Amino acid sequence: MNEGYEDILSSISSSNPTPGGGTVSALILSHAHSLAMMVSNLTKGRDKWSDGQGAADRIISKYNERVNISLSLAKEDAIAFDSVMSSYRLPKDTDELNAIRKEAIFNSTIKAASVPLEIMRESSYLLNDIVDLARFGNINALTDLLGSAELANSSSKIASFNVRINLDSINSGNQSEEITEQLLELSLTSQERYEVIEKIIMERLQWK
Repeated sequence: MNEGYEDILSSISSSNPTPGGGTVSALILSHAHSLAMMVSNLTKGRDKWSDGQGAADRIISKYNERVNISLSLAKEDAIAFDSVMSSYRLPKDTDELNAIRKEAIFNSTIKAASVPLEIMRESSYLLNDIVDLARFGNINALTDLLGSAELANSSSKIASFNVRINLDSINSGNQSEEITEQLLELSLTSQERYEVIEKIIMERLQWK
């Protein structure tokens, strides 16, 4: 069970700035997908949970693609931030070199903000798919599904921190304003979907 985990944790906990929070948010999302997949498998093909077959099938059909996207984003986030750091190390001895450096910093920072924004988008997609499974899925696995939703929402929140800190380091412009608008929309959407899922599951479990 721990095979490979120790290497990942060692890499994250090192003194290197990457992998960092953005990578972790994407890895959290991959775990959210896995829990949702487990609940879908526990729902699929069972007459008692026939109303949940469609929701389970949707999650199952997307699982491999979405997990691969999450893992790819984990790598992309580290690469993007490394690119930002490399841009800051560019020479600035002349006006021309300084202009080149500034442009490189801006472009790499926009990329570094765009990757966690995509993680937020992927988190929102999963939360959307979980809603119907929460309504009709196997009641015996609802706490696992709530855990999946919690992880997906947490993934979005952690990713949002990385979007914000990157945008804070550059001057405002059309690109950063567009990213900020998407950030706010995705944050709100994910939180709303999570709250819907939590309410449904709490009611089905008769928890107060």
